Amino acid sequence: MRWMLPLAVGLAALFGRSARADEPKIDYTKFELANGLKVYVIEDHKAPLVYEVMWMKVGSKDEVTSRTGFAHLFEHLMFKGSAHLPDGLMDKLLEGAGGWSNAFTSSDQTVYQNVAGSNFLEQMLWIEADRLAGLTDTLDTKKLDNQRDVVLNERRQSYENQPYGLANLMLSAALWPKEFGYHWDTIGYVSDLQAATVPDVKAFFAKYYIPNNATMVIAGDVKPEEVKRLVEKYFAWIPKAPVPARPQYKLPAPLTAEVALESTDDVQTPRVYLQWRAPAGFSAEEPALDMAAAILGDGKSSRLYKRLVFDEKIAQNVRAGFGGQELAGSFEIVVTAKPGTDPKKLLAEVSEEVAKLSATPPSAEELERAVNSHESSFLDGLEPVLQRAILLANYDVMAHDPAYFPKDIARYRAVNVDQVKAVTAKYLKPAARVTLTIRPGKKPTQDQLQGKDHK
Repeated sequence: MRWMLPLAVGLAALFGRSARADEPKIDYTKFELANGLKVYVIEDHKAPLVYEVMWMKVGSKDEVTSRTGFAHLFEHLMFKGSAHLPDGLMDKLLEGAGGWSNAFTSSDQTVYQNVAGSNFLEQMLWIEADRLAGLTDTLDTKKLDNQRDVVLNERRQSYENQPYGLANLMLSAALWPKEFGYHWDTIGYVSDLQAATVPDVKAFFAKYYIPNNATMVIAGDVKPEEVKRLVEKYFAWIPKAPVPARPQYKLPAPLTAEVALESTDDVQTPRVYLQWRAPAGFSAEEPALDMAAAILGDGKSSRLYKRLVFDEKIAQNVRAGFGGQELAGSFEIVVTAKPGTDPKKLLAEVSEEVAKLSATPPSAEELERAVNSHESSFLDGLEPVLQRAILLANYDVMAHDPAYFPKDIARYRAVNVDQVKAVTAKYLKPAARVTLTIRPGKKPTQDQLQGKDHK
């Protein structure tokens, strides 16, 4: 799988973080083609580079029963040649222009990134248009089989052969009901990938890879008027298509009894996971949940780290986090035990700390530290032009507001201690969680991995 580059540091000089009177923002120009393709342009002339982000509004939640893994499969197929772009030529052209290509897939979207010298803008747009319009012109059984094998091998390397790598598969299946779009992982089920046919795959592409289901961001050493001219030249001819009829999901009712899972893996020490259902990304409660996660388990100053790692020395590490997606979100705490520690003790002590935060608000100093850390990381991570381009696309698609940047910062600054207590008490209930304990032992079989609900 091609992954998004890690975030860098040093944005204070770029956005002037110290002066709140001059709130940071992402300056952009927007236009939209008649076929529905939305385009944003960010000018940044510090380096002679151009960055292109194509955000396709399709992820694993848009798949259907017995045909999972298609969104991620196309992340791979999009690099294997199209109507006028033989397999391998895209990477050769981009690398020759001092650039590279990348992509990532999630439950909600598939995002492609191309980078090259700014004098390569026209060729970059031609490449993207040819992929969008002509990818399936060259798709045959041989190419599908090749990339199916690549994905299956990725599953083995990233999940089945990775220490604790099966945890996310088991947790997703337990946290969300079978009929909900987050029940299966983005990688898909092995049997579904093996059963996929060329007509199946072509139909998925024709449904979702259309201009009116995409947001494009062009950033870097460019001029908006030139970008518009070239985008119109290469994309305006692609016809608009019907809005995709996606699977519709009813938000599942809260869990009313704890789901406790036990498994084994070829590991040296136990690890425990706790997950809860939570609201979607960009919901009103998201900032308070993020701050609850920071206070509980983000970094060495967090409550769980200090208690379990520093003071009691019964854990090697601990982390907590909230992840908001389009339909819903999840809150997770993960603790890796020190050798000889009973994982039941870890579960009990984590539960105790969560209960404390549910009953008593954090101190003002604790919350201020969490908010400042969040803002610092958020701003410092946006120095790369590419990351600003990705964030702008994310705001457009997920927040439905490309100008959301200052609002995003403001909503975290507005969190108070009572809100942190309230969301912890509301969502992190002992009876509304899934726990998974992985102990040293034998890895589960393939049948156990896929689960009885997928026979």
